Amino acid sequence: MKPLTGMVRQASAANMAAMGSYQSRSVSLTAANIPMARYGGRHTVTMMPGDGIGPEMMSYVKEVYKHAGAPVDFELVTLDPNTDNYDDLYNAIASVKRNGCGIKGNIETQMNRPDIKSRNVEMRNELDLYVNRIHCQSQSGIKTRHDDIDVVIMRQNTEGEYAMLEHESVGGVVESLKIITEESTERLCRYSFEWARANGRKKVTLVHKANIMKITDGMFMQVAKRVSQDYPELEHDNMIIDNCCMQLVSNPWQFDVMILTNLYGTIVTNLICGLIGGPGVISGANVGPRYAVFEPATRNTGNSLAGMNKANPCAMLNASADLLDHLNLDYHAKLIRDAVHTTVNVDKIHTEDLHGQATSIDVVQNVLNHIKAATK
Repeated sequence: MKPLTGMVRQASAANMAAMGSYQSRSVSLTAANIPMARYGGRHTVTMMPGDGIGPEMMSYVKEVYKHAGAPVDFELVTLDPNTDNYDDLYNAIASVKRNGCGIKGNIETQMNRPDIKSRNVEMRNELDLYVNRIHCQSQSGIKTRHDDIDVVIMRQNTEGEYAMLEHESVGGVVESLKIITEESTERLCRYSFEWARANGRKKVTLVHKANIMKITDGMFMQVAKRVSQDYPELEHDNMIIDNCCMQLVSNPWQFDVMILTNLYGTIVTNLICGLIGGPGVISGANVGPRYAVFEPATRNTGNSLAGMNKANPCAMLNASADLLDHLNLDYHAKLIRDAVHTTVNVDKIHTEDLHGQATSIDVVQNVLNHIKAATK
């Protein structure tokens, strides 16, 4: 059975009742405990290349998995962000539900087409991938302004400012709704505190704008404070988003685990990734009670680099290692992660974004060389 990712593994009672169950004398079957399909000891994973550099990054993932001997087969699903026909999106969601997890590149969203919804957001909502977990850690082989940054971001992934509920009430007046629910906020906060406890972390900081958004962010802050009382061994504080960004640039070492709403989360993620090497290094995991999807942390499309053999493949390769961890394929995950780490930090094979001269293929080939050496 594929593992359920995340510290919070049980659906709410209301959700369980809504899903229904089949009672027998020996077992109760629900949508939450039916095992994922696995064939002949191999795992099937949904692969969504996305746009821009996504397709070439996925080709590297396949090559690395092949040489690492990872028992994974990919179900390829392509999405078209230029149409308001969402059959492709429904197919992708069905595939992830069937396989239990997926890996994806970013799917471009047309900014000048309000009639087309973001497929990235819709997918996260439909799969209930309620938290985006990103471990932002300095790389010793990458020269940056700050060293030894080690921050874990817990971003609210299915509510907040990304509700996509906008309308023009009268001509020239547009409203955008920010949705925050107590149940979803508590689920996010409890996941974050549980993760911090399980991974030996010391402090959890909630980032908000409750001085202006007093009701939405006010509730966000209140729920976190209430949940924190169940974890007395963990220090808990909160910080306004404006000050948080300044503090991250001037003193990032004060942060450990951070809980953020959807919009604040994407801003802070990109800020911290910028501090430690840019968009090509760090991976992110979107997790929920049953499904998980892995991708680069900053969710960049990289259109300007597509087909040029210049994009840094390390973020996607690290995402592929995270996926293997999720499947409990620890040996293969470590094999790939160690090869990427050595390539970046010991051999210092760097693409242009890291002020190097290497091509995408140079980086991948070096990763493959280390995998081959480790598997002789």
